[in-house]
Amino acid sequence: MNNDQSSESVVLREDKAGAVYLTLNRPDKFNTLSEEVLASLQRELDAIAADPAVRCVVIKGSGRGFCAGHDLREMRSHPDHSYYQELFRNCSRVMKSVVGLPVPVIAQVHGMAVAAGCQLAASCDLVIAAQSASFGVSGINVGLFCSTPAVALSRSISPKRAFDMLVTGEFIDADTALEWGLVSTVVADAELEAAVANKVDTILSKSPAAVRFGKAMFHPQRQMALADAYDFAGNIMADNMMSPDASEGIDAFLAKRKPVWEQPGR
Repeated sequence: MNNDQSSESVVLREDKAGAVYLTLNRPDKFNTLSEEVLASLQRELDAIAADPAVRCVVIKGSGRGFCAGHDLREMRSHPDHSYYQELFRNCSRVMKSVVGLPVPVIAQVHGMAVAAGCQLAASCDLVIAAQSASFGVSGINVGLFCSTPAVALSRSISPKRAFDMLVTGEFIDADTALEWGLVSTVVADAELEAAVANKVDTILSKSPAAVRFGKAMFHPQRQMALADAYDFAGNIMADNMMSPDASEGIDAFLAKRKPVWEQPGR
């Protein structure tokens, strides 16, 4: 689907054997999240959420970097409070859709991930970053506290480190982002695409049903009290145990053979 898109599209989609690659495609604007980009991303995320054949998603940027955040020039051309409310509402919907997708989402980050670009990376389940990548929420430098990026950032790293980044506008490098928990893996720049492909292949080798059960469980339980989280997780694990893939996987393990997973949507 959408593999023949024009290179003029602001978000490119490529499907590869169950994985969907979404590329922010405004390289001359550092892939800023214009209204058009947000709308295009939302359409793709909605389509992916409804497609049982999709098993993993990768979000990346074209050109020199991942994403420089909102399009400030576009924002200044609409000095209206209701416009800004709608813009940030739409951006927040995109971020929530990333978190809410039923399959893992990987951010492939090179260059800079700034402000809402850092928010987008933080909203993904995994972040694989090039060694030279950097992360910042630097709105404070232009008189704008990155309030909506703070939501995702403060859920990925400690509140004090997040607030430090937000109130100073200072950037952190990939190794620091890894140490702080914003990034899951750092690789040499030349190895970034291969590292992402390897991670995708690993996810695709697992039970599609189990991965979807896991994604449905993981984020909601983090917002629950301990006892509620265990009740919620236990019910989902019981549902997972009743799936054909769990029966097949356990039987294959006991028989010392390779499991054959069900392929939904095919």
